[in-house]
Amino acid sequence: MSLLQSFDPASGALVWEGEAANAAAVDAALARAHAAFPAWAALPPAARVEAVLRYKAVLEARKDTIAEVISRETGKPLWETRAELASMIGKVGLSITAQAERAGEKRQDMPFGAAVLRHRPHGVMAVLGPFNFPGHLPNGHIVPALLAGNTVVFKPSEMTPATGQAMADAWAQAGLPEGVFQIVHGARATGEALVAGHIDGLLFTGSAGAGAHFRRIFADRPDVILALELGGNNPLVVWDGDLDEAASLVVQSSFITTGQRCSCARRLIVPDNQFGTALVDAVAALADRIIIGEWHETPEPWFGPLISADAAGAARARFARLVERGAAVIRPFEGVEGRSDAFVTPGILDVTGVDVPDEEIFAPLVQVTRVPDFDAAIAAANATRFGLSAGLVSADDALWDRFMLESRAGVVNRNRPTTGAAGSMPFGGLGDSGNHRPSAYYAADYCAYPVASFEAASVTGNSGALAGKLSA
Repeated sequence: MSLLQSFDPASGALVWEGEAANAAAVDAALARAHAAFPAWAALPPAARVEAVLRYKAVLEARKDTIAEVISRETGKPLWETRAELASMIGKVGLSITAQAERAGEKRQDMPFGAAVLRHRPHGVMAVLGPFNFPGHLPNGHIVPALLAGNTVVFKPSEMTPATGQAMADAWAQAGLPEGVFQIVHGARATGEALVAGHIDGLLFTGSAGAGAHFRRIFADRPDVILALELGGNNPLVVWDGDLDEAASLVVQSSFITTGQRCSCARRLIVPDNQFGTALVDAVAALADRIIIGEWHETPEPWFGPLISADAAGAARARFARLVERGAAVIRPFEGVEGRSDAFVTPGILDVTGVDVPDEEIFAPLVQVTRVPDFDAAIAAANATRFGLSAGLVSADDALWDRFMLESRAGVVNRNRPTTGAAGSMPFGGLGDSGNHRPSAYYAADYCAYPVASFEAASVTGNSGALAGKLSA
């Protein structure tokens, strides 16, 4: 096995190191998961609920420690990683409710028995986690999968193994039976071995490119449930309202988590008038005031570095290519003096009339498009192969009704950041943003399959259907 390491992107300090699982180790984990599945699936639902509640208790007891691990490994400030832990803890109760509501049992009396709906687990679920929310996002797959009666093999992002290990330790302390939850560390080769192995489901959060790859390789494996939570080139239309409030909403939508949320606004669409110009100016002025720093610094930063210096370099190169295409620089996208190469400043480009690629740039960079009317605004918003999130800032109810009806996105918000989503609702997109299997509250839907039965206590009553239709 090879050595895997993760580093603090702000300081370069080593955070975690351990062995990466090779193909043989992955296959062994899958074999243990298959062996554990029958007994785990056969448990009464209440027993699985009790196990998940024990996990919740461990998270609550270790929340400060795990939040610090996430901050060290991702560079995110503590205020944000503490919120991530709160979401992980809250996910347990929401998942228990969703499991009972969306994947429970229903019975309807019939003339000769009953029609019964039950849900059954798929088997062994592979979960591939992302780096941006290394706790919350895989947790949103793992908890519902276990509640449904599946066993899980989890590979965290190779950039955030310490967070994944902290989650695995929490599950171990919760006392799950052997083989029910396992973790395998590693980079691409480990992930490829897991995906190619004997699995019954793949639950993935990550890039659209990786999602397209999984669609292709699973085209001939219809027995494997595939749930993809992917990125987006998300539009935010700001049409009217208070300038300061609207500018704050744009900054939150575009730059939170250093732009490393799949639901961040990537495209800002404004009217080509005095209000639109004033809004862009206000956003640029507010971006200048953002506190950037390491996760533990005082005053507490609003955002930290990108996940790595390589990620920052790639994002700056894409910014430069947009400028080469004709985009006008409103606010430069550059490094931060005296900081590691993973740090960047928020960037703003005007791409009105410029042919720009329909792509997600996973960084604090927003592209402004000015349009003559609301018809053009909706057309611009929908001019993407993605469909994760969209937002409208307007006090006009009629405009909101149109935007809600015509927007092609799974999350459509009004007068709130594009990154806002309730755990009690589904989260997912269409097009290149997903495969119509939203997560969050709807994760219960892909973690179990429905089984419809028509049943009676005895065979009595079946012969009557043939009465008068048989020869003597």
